[in-house]
Amino acid sequence: MTRYYERLSYMNFIESKTINKYLGLRYFKWIVENTFFKYFNPGIKIRSRNTDLTEIRRQMTIAEIGHLIGFLFVLVFAIYWSIVHGFLSGLVIMMANVFMNLYPSLLQQENKRRIDKVINRLQIHKS
Repeated sequence: MTRYYERLSYMNFIESKTINKYLGLRYFKWIVENTFFKYFNPGIKIRSRNTDLTEIRRQMTIAEIGHLIGFLFVLVFAIYWSIVHGFLSGLVIMMANVFMNLYPSLLQQENKRRIDKVINRLQIHKS
């Protein structure tokens, strides 16, 4: 588990801030922060300066992996549904899948990169 966790923990699909901007990740982040979605994972909140950032990052990785597994499962289901019931219905399922599983995973990756920068600064400052 640890070997796979380390590999998955630093996985990045899209590292470019420009591409994330064009995908509308900033708007998705706003939606998550300002709607009922903010209550879905309370373990990923920085509450004070004393918050353990490595634990927050670990929780983010767990959430990201969960969303990726969900994305792959629904992807297979959407392909099957497209074949059996028609392309349009499969496309609707896939669009919902992108917004409910892929975008949260991309947002977690972006947030983990930001937390990594803070963790690195804190480690350098402690040295």
